[in-house]
Amino acid sequence: MEHAGVGGMVLVSIEERFVVRAPVERVWDHLVDPRRVVASVPGADLEEVVDSRTYLGRIRVWVGPFPMTFRGRVHLAEVDEAARRVKIVGQARESAGAGGARMTLASALSPLPGGETRVDARVEVEAAGRLAALGRGFLQELGHQFFEEFSRRVSAAIEEPEVARGGGPAVAPAGQAPLRALPLVLMAMRAWVARLLGRPRSRPAKR
Repeated sequence: MEHAGVGGMVLVSIEERFVVRAPVERVWDHLVDPRRVVASVPGADLEEVVDSRTYLGRIRVWVGPFPMTFRGRVHLAEVDEAARRVKIVGQARESAGAGGARMTLASALSPLPGGETRVDARVEVEAAGRLAALGRGFLQELGHQFFEEFSRRVSAAIEEPEVARGGGPAVAPAGQAPLRALPLVLMAMRAWVARLLGRPRSRPAKR
C-alpha cells in the first residue's frame, strides 16, 4: 500500500511474510535484539550501544557510482512476548545531504508444524530528499527487493548451527560492506515497468 507524500515526504508501507526453519523461541530471541536485526540489514553497521533498547549506527548504500551514507538510531519501541509481537523504529539522516528516513518494522511470529516459524512483517518508511525523489511507486518496488535480502539474512543467521547453539555473533561485524543497490534497483525497475504495462509481477516463492 502506498501513501501520499506530505511536504516533500514520501510515505510507503510494505507487508511481507517469510518462514524460518527454527522454533518460534529462537526467532523471537533474534528479532527482539536490535543488534542482530542490524546485522541482517544490508550495508548496516552498529556504532554504539546507548542502552539495552537503543543503538546508533549507519547504513551505506551505493547506487551505481553514487554513495549515500545514513546515520541514526535504532530503538526497540514495543515488545509483547505473550503475543510474539515486536516493533523496531529506526531514524536516520543522510551524512552529506538533506535527506533522511524513518522506518518502523513491526513483526508478528506464529509457530508452524515441524518446528518452523512464520514471520509476518509490516514495514513503514517515511523518506525525504534524494530517496523521496525516486517516487512512491519505485520506492515500493525497491522496498520489496530490499526486504527479500533482509529476510534471507535473518533466516540464514537463525538457521546456522552455531547460532542455534547460542554461539553465533549477535552484533553486526564492524565494517560491513556497503549495500550495492544497483542490482536491487534494476530488479525494482523491471517489476515497476511490468506493473505499469499490466504484466503480473514475478517474485521468488517464499517457503
